[in-house]
Amino acid sequence: MPENSTLLTEYGWNATLSETFDALLVNSPDTEPGRVIRVDRGQCDIAVATGTVRALSGSNSLCTGDWVAVSKVTRANTTPANTTPVNTTSETETPSVTSILPRSSSIVRSAASGKSEGQILAANVDTVVITTASDGDVDLGRIERLLALAWESGATPVVALTKTDAAPDISAVLAEVSAVAPGATVLAVSAETSEGMDILDAVLDGTVAILGPSGAGKSTLANALLGDTAASCVLETGRVRAGDGKGRHTTVTRELIPFSGGRTLIDTPGLRGVGMWNAGEGIDKTFPEIEELISACRFSDCAHNSEPGCAVVGALERGDIDERRLRSYRKLQRENAWNAARSDARLQAERTREIKVLSRRIKDHYRGRRQ
Repeated sequence: MPENSTLLTEYGWNATLSETFDALLVNSPDTEPGRVIRVDRGQCDIAVATGTVRALSGSNSLCTGDWVAVSKVTRANTTPANTTPVNTTSETETPSVTSILPRSSSIVRSAASGKSEGQILAANVDTVVITTASDGDVDLGRIERLLALAWESGATPVVALTKTDAAPDISAVLAEVSAVAPGATVLAVSAETSEGMDILDAVLDGTVAILGPSGAGKSTLANALLGDTAASCVLETGRVRAGDGKGRHTTVTRELIPFSGGRTLIDTPGLRGVGMWNAGEGIDKTFPEIEELISACRFSDCAHNSEPGCAVVGALERGDIDERRLRSYRKLQRENAWNAARSDARLQAERTREIKVLSRRIKDHYRGRRQ
């Protein structure tokens, strides 16, 4: 444990993390522990025991929420907590991240760029708040997607129906969303009137990540949760567009902020695309009623589409399961399988290229010996 661990404790540092750090870096006296606050273009802001330091990220996989080992720097390289790091001059080199501690959880979606790889949205998250505005059309399919990501990450999902003060019939919306979120806490809240905010605050634990589309009120909700504990970190908010009710992207980076009760909060940019990535278990937890039917189906190789005697088809015909839910389940499963196949193809292509390069080097080696 660092001598002055007060700041790190605010960001979630504990005895278990200290033991992990010491075990992994027993022979690295020139490093110290820290937590990634924000990542930006190959550099990142990291909270260390003495303040906040700007460092080289050292890895494309680094993300907000990561616990890392960072090369030690003098006090001239650091800034006090809750202030923006500034460029300083000192005799030491620019600090850098030397390793990433094992993650307890990570929220991963398929890369927005379309590449056959996953994109980590946040690491070491304990609670995922899935936001959706209740004053308009509620996209149940999007909620199911975000629930699958949350369950797969290992964090606990909470669905927050925001802007309830402007909702025409919040009780109907609450019932509708609760039906598609079995096992998750679903709450109706308003950051404007504080309705339900005390209950939401009570169910949040550890590191909290807020997910949802632009216009769902994520930053407004985050500011209400932060209260007076992080006045210097108030997040920018914006109104939705009058034409289509969609939000503008006011949050452009993922930033980790400490708040009451030794917790931390990550506000994320609005998610336009929420692709599945190795989310099989998360999908199963999102649709437990369908998974239960599949496990009881008499055919082990059943496609659950039109086979006679299929438990899923039978339940659909009887009205025991919702047709929209089944379509959503099938869509997410197909998407997850397709992305997995693309990833396997990419890895196979990389292995093939490596083999070709190695083969070419061997041939060149023996050709040189003969000459």
